[in-house]
Amino acid sequence: MEFKPTKSEELFLSLGYNRFYDLFEEIMADDFWDKDSHYRFSRVSSVFAVYAEILSYEPFRYVLETIKTQRPPMESEISGPMFKFFRNIFAHFPFFDTWDDVWVSKELVNWQREGRTIDKFLKKHFGSKEVKYRFWESDKKQMTYISINFPLEYGEKKIYLKDILSEKDGVKFCLIMMRQILNTQVESVGEKA
Repeated sequence: MEFKPTKSEELFLSLGYNRFYDLFEEIMADDFWDKDSHYRFSRVSSVFAVYAEILSYEPFRYVLETIKTQRPPMESEISGPMFKFFRNIFAHFPFFDTWDDVWVSKELVNWQREGRTIDKFLKKHFGSKEVKYRFWESDKKQMTYISINFPLEYGEKKIYLKDILSEKDGVKFCLIMMRQILNTQVESVGEKA
């Protein structure tokens, strides 16, 4: 199936991709991790928001479906629903200043009503076994190993984001995976709009 973006979609995608790649370059740089934790968190929150918005472009639905059958277990779930889970926590609970401060609980998540995105994700994945990944940073010639640790329970107890995924290596992993997904729809790289 081939999709040709409309003029409006091209504008949206151009702005979205440019912003994503700018944030990607900034966050992946070594000196980014020396900056203030509040600043880092604001940039990380932004990149998750941009990625989630770009994923609303219809062809990504097919990309994520294809990943389910052609990539390792859980990769589609992580590159779609888990990243959206993080983004929704940042957007709907803007009460935290740093990655390590962010937490949710069943009561907080469902303060309006049950069954929304964050609640669905936690209900589906609490108690799931750890998922391990590795990523290669070619510019540093370094392999990094990370673990995604789903909460053991989903109830009144606080679930900290830092316990699911570490800030530095976890965010870098997320960005690399996001870029791989986004790059599936790139035909060429041109000048910034």
